[in-house]
Amino acid sequence: MAPSNKVTGPAIPLVYRLFFLWIEPFSTAVGAYYAHFSQRVYMTMTAAPLTIPPPPVTITTSIVLTQLANLYFVFALNEALVLRSTNDLTVWRAFLFGLLVADFGHLFSVHQAGVEVYWEFWKWNAMYWGNLGFVYVGAAMRTAFLLGVGLNRGVVKSKVKK
Repeated sequence: MAPSNKVTGPAIPLVYRLFFLWIEPFSTAVGAYYAHFSQRVYMTMTAAPLTIPPPPVTITTSIVLTQLANLYFVFALNEALVLRSTNDLTVWRAFLFGLLVADFGHLFSVHQAGVEVYWEFWKWNAMYWGNLGFVYVGAAMRTAFLLGVGLNRGVVKSKVKK
């Protein structure tokens, strides 16, 4: 058989692999766990920094929280599996761009708490460290990746016999 040219991307730096393949999927799965299995805790921690009593976990609220948990779970699963399946920078960039857009939507979701919630980190509980602090880190990591920080821009072509 004739040899074919296979284009392989450069190795993804360890800091990105650790964060996107392990740390973030695990952390997101923890969020999914709380949104589904500990709904009262989830609601209480979300309401606490706002100094409002948490709303009751009604059937409707439970459905919405379970749907949120499902979205968190699929986010964690997709990130862990899709990015593990390739070193192709085009795939990584497209996937991480989509997650960056989701980061901004996630950050926007707490805007009704007041703009000060975005920087008054000393008032954050664990929920807000996840909803804001961790999302800031994820968005910064995605932005760095998309800007090419730490990435070898070269592409290696290797001949592979079939």
